[in-house]
Amino acid sequence: MTLISKIETPACGCESGTGLVSIDQALSLITSAAGVIHDVERLPLAAAKGRVLAEPVVALAPSPPFDNAAMDGYAVDTRTLVGPGPWRLEVRDRILAGMKGDRTLKAGEAARIFTGAPVPPGADAVVMQEDIDRTGSGILLCRRPRPGMHVRRTGEDLARGAKVLPVGRRLDAPALAAAAAAGLATVAVRRRVRVALLTGGDEVRQPGQELAPGEIWDVNSFMLSAAVETPAAQLVEVAHVGDDPADLEHLLGRVSRSADLVITVGGISVGSADRVKPTIAKLAGPPVFSGVAIKPGKPVSFGRIGSAFWLGLPGNPVSAFITWELFGRWLVAHLAGEAQPGRPRSHVVTASPLRHRPGRCELRPARIVGQDGTGRDIADCSQETRSAVVSALAEAHGAVLIHSDVESVAEGSLLEFVPFISE
Repeated sequence: MTLISKIETPACGCESGTGLVSIDQALSLITSAAGVIHDVERLPLAAAKGRVLAEPVVALAPSPPFDNAAMDGYAVDTRTLVGPGPWRLEVRDRILAGMKGDRTLKAGEAARIFTGAPVPPGADAVVMQEDIDRTGSGILLCRRPRPGMHVRRTGEDLARGAKVLPVGRRLDAPALAAAAAAGLATVAVRRRVRVALLTGGDEVRQPGQELAPGEIWDVNSFMLSAAVETPAAQLVEVAHVGDDPADLEHLLGRVSRSADLVITVGGISVGSADRVKPTIAKLAGPPVFSGVAIKPGKPVSFGRIGSAFWLGLPGNPVSAFITWELFGRWLVAHLAGEAQPGRPRSHVVTASPLRHRPGRCELRPARIVGQDGTGRDIADCSQETRSAVVSALAEAHGAVLIHSDVESVAEGSLLEFVPFISE
């Protein structure tokens, strides 16, 4: 029996009659339509964190480059240990990490050795210091060590010429360690995705400004700027435009010439004041998709504008953030050439019963509040998702995914969990 099955969301298209696509369909359409950026840069390892490899990493030399001690102890030659033991060996040398250790060990001798130090010629094992008795200037072995014990052999980790990291690997800490172990000082990576972020609305004011009736402070540009700017993505412009369609058309036309990806926030629903989709259609034709069967974030859309790709996020902050986490991060990772752009999903246990109205998949911001008796994370979330309640995002570690055909979720049930990523 498999406790956690493959995570898919095909049932999220319950509103297929309305032209909405499912989460998985939307991700597939993004992957099919969006091409990888081919421009390549060569960076020193210290500057390559979070970038995506454009060329494989190949080991320039074996790692480790010489036989060395895996722990502190004594280097010995097991071939010279005659009889059943115990054996007394005279300690003739002391070898630290960074020393040559080139004096050949003779029969009846041992060398004091420390972790990482080269194993001297003639030695074929290292005995832990805890497993010997000191006798004056020598040591006493009571048990026969096996050949190769506690010795890291040349090339044991990486052979010269071995392919260490593939094209499309994101350079996180373990990958950078592997590149360094392979002897590389620089790596070839895709250039950063150039992103333009556009928010809109005559009613929006900057935080700290006095608000007139009907006005709100700008939340989305600060939230999404922080989310979008990563080692793989560079914000080349953050702009706000009012409700004048001509201003919007001019701005979209301009930024689409300098950005790889244009993100708009708001203006993509069906109201007469929602200007973004009609303007995109005028400039570039119909989108790849317009609307996903999820709550919140139903209006999220994707297409092209000029030479750039376009991602339209809803205007309510919770909707904007969740659709960015689901689709925006995937899109940027794909454009950056990441071989596996998907995020890790898992399962969590619900802290309390949940109600749900069938029809669309719902993502509810959730906090991890502990673990159950089997070590599974317990997630706590509200009974509904309100798109404008920003405080729910500030407290959340991610979102639980409730499938479209579910009416209720019992306490202790397993739900899919999409973690929010902070880079």
